[in-house]
Amino acid sequence: MAAKGDESEAPRRPAVLGDVAALAGVSAMTVSRVLNAPHRVRAETRERVLAAVRELDYWPNLAARQLVTGRSGVLGVVSIDTTLYGPASTLYCIEQTARLSGYSVSIASLSLLSRRSIEEAVRRLRAQAVDGVVILAPHESAADGLRHLPRDLPVVAVDAGEDIPVPVVTVDQRAGAARATRHLLDLGHRTVHHLGGPVDWLDANYRIDGWRQVLESSGRPVPEPLRGDWSPRSGHELGRRLADDPSVTAIFVGNDQMALGLMRALREAGRRVPDDVSVVGFDDIPEAAYFWPPLTTVRQEFGEVGRHAFHLLLDRMAGHTEPARRLVEPQLVVRESTGPAPG
Repeated sequence: MAAKGDESEAPRRPAVLGDVAALAGVSAMTVSRVLNAPHRVRAETRERVLAAVRELDYWPNLAARQLVTGRSGVLGVVSIDTTLYGPASTLYCIEQTARLSGYSVSIASLSLLSRRSIEEAVRRLRAQAVDGVVILAPHESAADGLRHLPRDLPVVAVDAGEDIPVPVVTVDQRAGAARATRHLLDLGHRTVHHLGGPVDWLDANYRIDGWRQVLESSGRPVPEPLRGDWSPRSGHELGRRLADDPSVTAIFVGNDQMALGLMRALREAGRRVPDDVSVVGFDDIPEAAYFWPPLTTVRQEFGEVGRHAFHLLLDRMAGHTEPARRLVEPQLVVRESTGPAPG
C-alpha cells in the first residue's frame, strides 16, 4: 500500500456550466446567453462570465449546444492572401473576437476571389455546419460572388464594394488617404505624388480617390499615380522613377511595404527623407516606427473591423436582414519621415 504522501492528486473534474455560473455570480441561463448570444448581455456581465470561463478553463460541449440551440458554435471566414498585413490582421482580429465570445472559426483561404471560388468556399463551410460566414472581399472581382450567396446563410463582408446586398465593414480608406494628403499640403508642399496599389484592389482605388479629391479641392496639380503590387520591390522600382524628378517633394504611398522600397530608392538617388522628400505610408505595420527615418503613416484599426464584423454577423444570425455599412475611422500617425517643403 502506497504511503499517504505518495498518493497522486486526483484529476480535477472538468468545469461545467454551473461552475461558471457560480463563480461569475449569475444564472446558468446568463452564462448560456453569453456563450450563444453575447450581444444580448450587458458588457459588464459578459466580461465577468468570460473571466470565469477563462479561470475555470471551461469548454462548452458543442454537440450538446447544437442539439439545444440548433447552432454549431462555428463561424466561417473566407479570406484571400493572408500573407499581406491587412488581410492577416483582419483575420486575426475576427478570430480573436469570436473566440472570446465562445465561437470557433473555420477558415477557407482562396488564391483568387471570383463568383465561382466564393461559392465553392461557402459550400465547403456550410458542409461544416457553420452558423454564419465573414467574407474578406478586397478585390473588385469579389462583387459578383457576394451578390449570389444563399439567402438563408448569414453573411457579412469586410472591405467589399459599395453596392453589395450584405452588411459590410471597412476602414474609411478615402478618409485615411485624405488625411495623409492634407498633412503633406499643410507642410507647404506644392502637390503630392502617389504610389498606389494594384488596380483590382478596392482599398488601393479608394485611397487614390481620397488623395485626388484633396488635391483637386485645393486647386493643386494632380500627378499621374503609379501602381505597384504592395511589395517593397515594386516600391523600389517605381521609386527610382520618382527619385529622378527634382520637382517631387512629397509622396503618399499606398502601403508601408512599398514605402520602405521607395525610401531606399530615394536614398540611393541621394535624396534625403524628409529634408528633400517627405513620405507617408498606409497601414502602420509594426516595423513602421523602426524604419529610418520612422515612417509617418495611416493606421488602420483592424481590431475595430473584427469586432464590427463579428457583431454584425451575430445580428444576421438573430434574423436582422437590413443591409448595413460600417466605416471604421483610420488615424494619421506622424513620425519623422515628413517635414516642411524644401526651400
